[in-house]
Amino acid sequence: MEIQARIQELEREAGRLSRVQKILLGTDGSITRILEVITGGQVRITTLSQEVVPASKEMAGDLRIREGDPVNHRVVRIEEAGKGRALLHAVSDAPLDRLPPSFREDLMRADIPIGRILARHRVEARREILDARVIPSSGEHAPLFGTFRNEPLLTRRYRIIHQGEPLILIEEQFPYNAFNDDRRVIIETPSRIHLGLIDLHGGIGRVDGGIGISLEEPGILLEVRPCREIRTAGGDEASRATAQRVAASVLREIRAPGGVEITLRRTYPSHVGLGSGSQLALAVARGTCELFGRSHPVRELALMAGRGGTSGIGTAAFEQGGFIVDGGHSFGPGADKDGFRPSAASAGVRPAPVIARHDFPPAWQVVLATPRIPAGASGAREVDIFRKACPVPLEEVRETCHEVLMRMLPGVVDRDLGLFARAVNRIQDLGFKRVEHSLQPPETRLLMEEMLDAGAPCAGMSSFGPTVYAITDAGAAGVLRAAERFMAGHGGGEAWISPPRNTGAGVRVI
Repeated sequence: MEIQARIQELEREAGRLSRVQKILLGTDGSITRILEVITGGQVRITTLSQEVVPASKEMAGDLRIREGDPVNHRVVRIEEAGKGRALLHAVSDAPLDRLPPSFREDLMRADIPIGRILARHRVEARREILDARVIPSSGEHAPLFGTFRNEPLLTRRYRIIHQGEPLILIEEQFPYNAFNDDRRVIIETPSRIHLGLIDLHGGIGRVDGGIGISLEEPGILLEVRPCREIRTAGGDEASRATAQRVAASVLREIRAPGGVEITLRRTYPSHVGLGSGSQLALAVARGTCELFGRSHPVRELALMAGRGGTSGIGTAAFEQGGFIVDGGHSFGPGADKDGFRPSAASAGVRPAPVIARHDFPPAWQVVLATPRIPAGASGAREVDIFRKACPVPLEEVRETCHEVLMRMLPGVVDRDLGLFARAVNRIQDLGFKRVEHSLQPPETRLLMEEMLDAGAPCAGMSSFGPTVYAITDAGAAGVLRAAERFMAGHGGGEAWISPPRNTGAGVRVI
């Protein structure tokens, strides 16, 4: 393959590559020697695993051997000697029948770089690059490189050719955010389900209040780096517009000398009830501030980003995760709020204070289903709903408070799913949550009933929907299948299982 053309394709796919990254992807020399020049010290090889395996069909084709032939499969980490910082992850496959005996002994016995083994045995060889790609970081890479899930990795595959035959097949990987020329900040966020707003009556001088649970999936992953202006890449048009707007607001607020380039690596749909708008805005705000060395509490970031003016759940999920109850806002003339409005129409209102936060039981799994029906309310329509539906009946507010205080919170603290579930099921018919349900097509309620019938102790709708959730400590796969079957017969949709997340957003500054 023409590696220069492939590197240009990688830049279009992943973003700018540094000169060092291009060298690591395109070199036909010893990678360990190049790393020693880059780091100014010695590098060492740590073997993570090594075994003799039968060649797969693909492996046999690359090595020009028969399928099933014995191959030495070695997985190593290349790191800075004395520092332990991983530089590369490498996998090599070498056909045993093609290796000279002494060469084979060194390869299988010691943590010696392949380039040094070749030199030691005076093996004349050349490197033939097969491919270079961008892949998402997986569970094995996160502890190795300290990356977030799905953070991009650069990888290349090549063969070492000796006497016209492939001697070794090698794949090397390193993070896209390693070996770079400029400072950058990487942010990885949770998502959240919003169980309900507590008080949209306001008769006692407070309003709003929210209940929520932070989730591992889906999430947002983005990078922020210096730029003369504000640029955005990746994601959809709406996400890029949000990132542009928030970055401009934050840069003005902190009086930053310059702009930012924001790359959206992973996003999830807006207006489906999972809080993507808040997580994206807070991630951009945090990344922009960190890039310029400014440290601000998350509540200040929310004000800069124009989030948290009704529910504080998204802000608290970003900050600390877990099961969250917020205390809403003061209400009336001269107070935080003087009318019933959603967060998007409450710019300048401080985020609600968290009045209770607990780790959500890790053994409880959340099954989520987003049917393919119109997205939840937003914009002017959402404002109009608040205006027409509020105030909600005081008795329903009181009952909601009773459910939260005496069943939901004790259920989380005591790990009593039955107690917690009874509260979730009851609040679907109370207060503003009843209003939210009334705006959805009947399929939403029917989907919840299917999940309950499949064994889930409780089910509800997150925010304005259309995403619904079920929480269970057993049988999550069966609940998932029931949701998928229902949606398949009602226009389609997407369902998945997520563990709760009891930590806030992750931040890496490089």
